[in-house]
Amino acid sequence: MTTPRRSAPSHLPRPLRSEPLQDEVYRQMFRLEASRPGAALDLALALLRAWMAAESLPPGEQRHWLHKISPICMEMIESSLHPAPPHSCPH
Repeated sequence: MTTPRRSAPSHLPRPLRSEPLQDEVYRQMFRLEASRPGAALDLALALLRAWMAAESLPPGEQRHWLHKISPICMEMIESSLHPAPPHSCPH
């Protein structure tokens, strides 16, 4: 006779479903910072996926995180599309 498996105690924190999405957004931010080809589009898509997933979750940490990170991502994406001209040194 086998012993039934017990489930994990309920006091342990459950992993967030959004963690892989957050990881993907951060990964694409690093890729964009490293000037990898296609990173701006990949970051925009990762951010969009995170927002779409957040719509199915109750308001909370995920949306709070998205409200904080989205402006940073947008600035990074816009900066990569319109790079600043190189600075010239005065002689």
